[in-house]
Amino acid sequence: MPFSQFDRKQLNLKPLSEREHELDLSVMMYPGDALPVFSHPAIKHIAGKIIEAKRKGAAVIMMMGAHMIRAGAAPLLIDMMKRGLITLFALNGAGAIHDFEFAKIGETTEDVAKYISEGQFGLWKETGDINTAAIHGQRDGLGLGESVGRMISEENFAHKDISLLAAGYDMQVPCTVHVGIGCDIIHEHPNCSGEALGATSYTDFLIYANEVTNLEGGVFLNFGSAVTGPEVYLKCLSMARNAARQKGEQIAHFTTAVFDLLDLEGKSVSDTPEKTDPRYYFRPWKTILARTVADGGESHYVAGTHRNTLSALYKELGDQEV
Repeated sequence: MPFSQFDRKQLNLKPLSEREHELDLSVMMYPGDALPVFSHPAIKHIAGKIIEAKRKGAAVIMMMGAHMIRAGAAPLLIDMMKRGLITLFALNGAGAIHDFEFAKIGETTEDVAKYISEGQFGLWKETGDINTAAIHGQRDGLGLGESVGRMISEENFAHKDISLLAAGYDMQVPCTVHVGIGCDIIHEHPNCSGEALGATSYTDFLIYANEVTNLEGGVFLNFGSAVTGPEVYLKCLSMARNAARQKGEQIAHFTTAVFDLLDLEGKSVSDTPEKTDPRYYFRPWKTILARTVADGGESHYVAGTHRNTLSALYKELGDQEV
């Protein structure tokens, strides 16, 4: 006998116009703005490695958590995309939701404490259109990022100019989205198809893995993704190395950089912390900064808010195009 399941037909979805939002377009950072001042000795070096990688045709991958979109970084990221500085952008499911909502209504982010008490958290009608995008994307063989970007672009959302996913669709630069079922608010909605989300996100996983096959001599950047970023990267790197080894090639000499808030001072980030150190369970350290570059790569850690660290990297890259 199958177990009983929750009947989503009983849910009451409200329009986004009735939701109180914590963020609006005032957070956006645009090229030409007076960006935050931040310095770190690794920033200049990382920027140099990005330019070097791009000039020799290697991959430059940027993985990010949702806070990068919430921080208003999208216009800067879109400019980096236009200039050919990043070959693939990767988001988690929440990042795609914030990108979608900003593009749709110019606002995003609800008061979780308020709406979870009311039983309304996440149950906002328009955001569920992402599920429709996934269903159409599965039909057309697209990844989830391209599916959502296509909807934002082709339906001319009011603020599509600040959508990273729409820019990726328009410029045909891969923007992948990596979801865990049950992690995102759109999974609550009656129109959510686990089949479509699984198929489109898995397509994005394979797009990501294909880009990692070109990481020799390249750069992998992780902005604030403590679980999804390291775990997806780890599996894709194993796949890429497996294929490379069969051709007598290797993927070992590349640069990784993690940008996050946790203080990792006191030990070289290229060394895996001891299991007795609570920071051992901070996946970006042991996975991105230590284990996967142990065969010839290099790694860097930059602590700070995303508004500060991304702005500093953006300014260091200057007006360079490749």
